[in-house]
Amino acid sequence: MIASLPPFLVFFVGAVGVLVCGSRVRAAVMLLTPIVGGINLYGLADGWDLTVFDLTLALVRVDRLSLLFGILFHLAAFISIVFSLHSRDKLQQVAALVYAGGALGAVFAGDLMTLFLFWEVLAVSSVFLVWARRTPQSRAAGFRYLSVQVVSGLLLFAGITIHYFDTGTMNVGYIGLDSSASWLILIAFGIKCGFPFLHNWLVDAYPEATPTGTVFLSAFTSKVAIYALVRCFPGTEALIYVGVVMTLFPVFYAVIENDLRRVLAYSMINQLGFMVCGIGLGTELAINGAVSHAFNDVIFKGLLFMSMGAVLHMTGTIKSSEIGGLYKTMPWTTGFCIVGAASISAFPLFSGFVSKSMVMAAALEEGYPWVWLALLFASAGVLHHAGIKIPFHAFFAKDSGIQVSDPPVNMLIAMGIAAVVCVYNGSFPTLLYSLLPYPVSYVPYDATHVLTQMQLLMFAILAFCWLRLTDREPHDIPAVNLDADWFYRRLVPSIMGQIAGALSFIVMGARAFRRDLSDAAITFAEHVFGARSGLAMTWLTRTMVLAATVALGLVVVVN
Repeated sequence: MIASLPPFLVFFVGAVGVLVCGSRVRAAVMLLTPIVGGINLYGLADGWDLTVFDLTLALVRVDRLSLLFGILFHLAAFISIVFSLHSRDKLQQVAALVYAGGALGAVFAGDLMTLFLFWEVLAVSSVFLVWARRTPQSRAAGFRYLSVQVVSGLLLFAGITIHYFDTGTMNVGYIGLDSSASWLILIAFGIKCGFPFLHNWLVDAYPEATPTGTVFLSAFTSKVAIYALVRCFPGTEALIYVGVVMTLFPVFYAVIENDLRRVLAYSMINQLGFMVCGIGLGTELAINGAVSHAFNDVIFKGLLFMSMGAVLHMTGTIKSSEIGGLYKTMPWTTGFCIVGAASISAFPLFSGFVSKSMVMAAALEEGYPWVWLALLFASAGVLHHAGIKIPFHAFFAKDSGIQVSDPPVNMLIAMGIAAVVCVYNGSFPTLLYSLLPYPVSYVPYDATHVLTQMQLLMFAILAFCWLRLTDREPHDIPAVNLDADWFYRRLVPSIMGQIAGALSFIVMGARAFRRDLSDAAITFAEHVFGARSGLAMTWLTRTMVLAATVALGLVVVVN
């Protein structure tokens, strides 16, 4: 019986259990939910259709792609739950399980309307992980986050509706870019994926969430968007250029960012760019690379967010200008962070090495050498801001004098599990490759690839050391750094201020004109009808008789 349940249902039931159980039982329910859900995957098959009016929703569709993301999301949920066991915040616990269930519902959806429904579940449930921090900044960021997610949902719904009337089908499959509906759907996916100019919700909201909430957020929303792009837009050439831009521009913002979780948010966009580029290339090697890198990114990015969350939990700050020297008192956290940094930087024997290179190799095979060069530069940038800056500024920079210890044991266990997965996938990628959508013949550990990557990494490290020793390293700016959010933080308020000023001037002018007109009317009335006007004067009898005679004469003449 348990083997036939839709994956999302297990998590929704777990959320209800957490809601009604006492604090001592909630932790057990949280831990059991992804375990039971993982067991459920082994017997999962297509089914669970639901008819609503005349529309049949396919709640579960199982193939290699959806199953891989299902395994990934169960693993990510388990690690994130272990990391959050010290928390007694029921709001976060319920929201996290509903959020993970929504992600699973989306990747197993067999039709676009079901995908849309879980798309909205993701949006509504995830915002509570931002609000759970209960600060003015998190409250404002949460509302901005929710607004953007609602816009994404509206665009998706509009695109699905038009697509259904155009084609008569709602199957989740290849759509392409040949209609207005397809563009609406692509933009909706692009918002959740962090396309350029559509990405600021991620950089804005993720760093404002709780230390545990950010770990959950980093695992699901953007990866569901990657899954949707793989399903609906593989081989769409425009995504190659979008992906390249995504890999490049975050590098320049991350190196000057003071908030280390914002650095990781920019780094997430950078890594998503590799996946989007692979989807745009569309070959079997590129798709395998995009999907495997999504798998690895969830783990190593989660590990980095966990290490920074541990620092925030123990010190109360995550500003690089306020911390440093923590390796002395947080040795385990330091070691786990270095594993995550090595993985995202694609060091050999770590997970990023065996997946990112597949996308780069596919770019060369398909005749895009400039894409390969751009991705190579982006890889060096990743090493600088995520591979070196994160661990260096948090743990090895000038001692801040903060005396803390490693975080609670549940946090260390979660980071340890993620670190083991990073090393295992990087050293023995066969298991990961066996889960990919297409057969894999790619061999990551050949001499050319290893030497090229090691040369890139060594020169990037030398460049960092030279910049550091000569005081040419870009300095962190202890403020909110603006990129595309300049439009709504600066441009739009400026325009609205100008419009408000113009309207105020018009209103003031209208009030002054009305006042002057009223004064003129009153003056005229006083002059004509006032006490000193001609009409109010005392007239002599002879004058009145003369006036009457003249009037009578005029009447006679006229008649």
